[in-house]
Amino acid sequence: MSARLDGEVAFVTGGGRGLGRGMAEALAQAGAAVAVTARSVGEIEATAAAIEAAGGRAIAIRCDVTDRASVEAAFARTREQLSAPTLLVNNAGVQGPLGPIGDVDPAGWWAAQQVHVLGALHCITAALPAMLAAGRGRVITVASQAGTFVAPNASAYAIAKAALIRLTEHVDAERRAAGIRAFAIQPGTILTDMSAQTLSSPDARSHAAPLVALLENVTPEASEAAMRKLQALTVDLASGRFDALAGRYLDVDWDLPALLAAEGGEA
Repeated sequence: MSARLDGEVAFVTGGGRGLGRGMAEALAQAGAAVAVTARSVGEIEATAAAIEAAGGRAIAIRCDVTDRASVEAAFARTREQLSAPTLLVNNAGVQGPLGPIGDVDPAGWWAAQQVHVLGALHCITAALPAMLAAGRGRVITVASQAGTFVAPNASAYAIAKAALIRLTEHVDAERRAAGIRAFAIQPGTILTDMSAQTLSSPDARSHAAPLVALLENVTPEASEAAMRKLQALTVDLASGRFDALAGRYLDVDWDLPALLAAEGGEA
């Protein structure tokens, strides 16, 4: 990760563990000050402490992305203690109930949409005023390959991720002229607490056998390598290296320099 983000401020949701923690640490290592947010206070405090111990700058802020007042308060505290965020990472997410539509609990299904989609919209809405005032900003939203195809028995998760891809496209189209760039990313297969929950879930074994098989075949070494790729991509996108590819879904395993060159840009 050679790109530098000195002077930038990042707001990362779901930053206490897994993908969010890895992305927060990468942004801090590249020089950004990071607001690490989630509902689990102990986890975000541990992430912020690790960033500080490594020489970075971070604060931990409890934030429920489904609650607009909580999001607005978290952004206000970020502005007070760091500065207005110019980078937003929408990572907060849940698996959601597994099973065929008609069997899954509609309330649980809708709750997944609230975390993924409403949560991202709340954060984008809170971040945009300062980004627009600065004439620049980048929004990185963690999507999934599951949002690009039909995933029987995993509709809550797949539909939420598909909506995030469309939300990214709309944000970029509507705000590009003002200097805002938005990206939806497929982060790769990384072993996280959500993965562990999936592997231990009877519903997952009954209704999502291919996903369980995929996770069972991921080695710790492969997971660590995938995390490093995600961290590098996060910094590259935050730095503006791939701004010409904004407004779309990008897979961490794609050759983005080649894609950029094919479209007449330079990495």
